[in-house]
Amino acid sequence: MNHHDAVACEGWDGSECEGTVHCPPRCPRFVDKEGARWTVRPAVREDAAALAEMYEGFDTADRAQGLPPVTRDRRAEWIESMLREGSNVVAERDGELFGHAMYTPTDAARPELAVFVHPETQGRGVGTELCRHVIANAAAADREGIELHVESGNRVARRVYRRVGFELAERRGDLRMELDLDDLIAIEVRWPPLARYGPAAPAAEEPPAAGRAPAPADD
Repeated sequence: MNHHDAVACEGWDGSECEGTVHCPPRCPRFVDKEGARWTVRPAVREDAAALAEMYEGFDTADRAQGLPPVTRDRRAEWIESMLREGSNVVAERDGELFGHAMYTPTDAARPELAVFVHPETQGRGVGTELCRHVIANAAAADREGIELHVESGNRVARRVYRRVGFELAERRGDLRMELDLDDLIAIEVRWPPLARYGPAAPAAEEPPAAGRAPAPADD
């Protein structure tokens, strides 16, 4: 963002923001399909209690591959392990958490993605935005790719994953999908708002350097 244009961020109109070298891999500001303003930021240990509260609102239909765990104790252990071993982001609105995504383990060349959105805020693009943040963070950390597992009958989730670039890799019970971080979308998710929404997007081969380290073949 230009130094003289700080008001744009303060007013949530970041369309002209060019980013800076201090920006995270993807701009944290997000406006959902209903016009609500969100912040997507790295999760910290202090978010554990708020995440536990968020997951209290999940029913059987909101779980995938047994996650989040059903009992409070197991959920607390799982949240702590994800915060300790994974690269986590949370979606925050008005100081309350409604979304959580991560890739884990952080030292794997091709870690696994998981994303969860509170039932009350599904269908508003929050899950898609969380996926893009995880892709951007994994690319910035020089991961080679990301994979995920999704139930074959979960068409909504599969649509989201295809939208952000994942492709089917294996069909054996659940589906395994993967995204190579030299894919074009792994570059696009790191463009600053001006490049994504402004009048002239840069060529894919020359993503703007502002706001991130030079991307290898990643997002």
